[in-house]
Amino acid sequence: MIHEVDEALRALLAGSGLEASGVEVVFDAPTREWAARRNAPTVCVFLYHIQEDPTRRGSGAGEVHDADGHVVARRSPARWFELTYLVTAWASRPQDEHRLLSQVLGTLVHTDVLPAPLLTGSLADLGLTVSLDTAGAGLDAPSASDVWSALGGELKASLGVRVRAPLAGVERPAGPPVTEGLVVRTAGPVPGGEPAPGRRLRYAEVGDPGPEGFAGPRERPPAPARRRRGRRQP
Repeated sequence: MIHEVDEALRALLAGSGLEASGVEVVFDAPTREWAARRNAPTVCVFLYHIQEDPTRRGSGAGEVHDADGHVVARRSPARWFELTYLVTAWASRPQDEHRLLSQVLGTLVHTDVLPAPLLTGSLADLGLTVSLDTAGAGLDAPSASDVWSALGGELKASLGVRVRAPLAGVERPAGPPVTEGLVVRTAGPVPGGEPAPGRRLRYAEVGDPGPEGFAGPRERPPAPARRRRGRRQP
């Protein structure tokens, strides 16, 4: 799921004109060593925090059907995770970095959900909404200064981007559908010592009261009319 979110973000930023301008979109950690090797305008989208959203955890299991409509598996509900990215722009001059960062901000801040055509793999199969929050307040994640300290670099202008994405549940195969019905045999001793042959009952469709189908509920016959008891004439 994480790599599918990465690819959706890459496609979103590339489609905003960055790719046509020769700007690279990477997901590397912006360490001091990485910055020293950089030699082209770059937008870095660094994933640094993953946390589950327990308020969206479901229960039960859903059914997975085949082309004929039969249940072939049962799948536990998807679990939702928040992926927090640190987005930075890298160029030879601060003015160019700010221009790139402004272009990225204009693209992400007007995107509340990742477009469905950009979703691949399990995200596309689930068909659920993948939301996007850019530079929002109250991000429950380490601060940017803590991230830069951990990376060993100097504090740099950046955007905090949070993506809420579902992780597909575990799929467990189900038993095959019943097609042969039940076999009914009489109990007790049988003359000759041989067991009585069983009678196989099939599942009858609605409106198919065949001789071998399951019998419907029997209708009770009408109760006989009661005779009124009168006094005998003397």
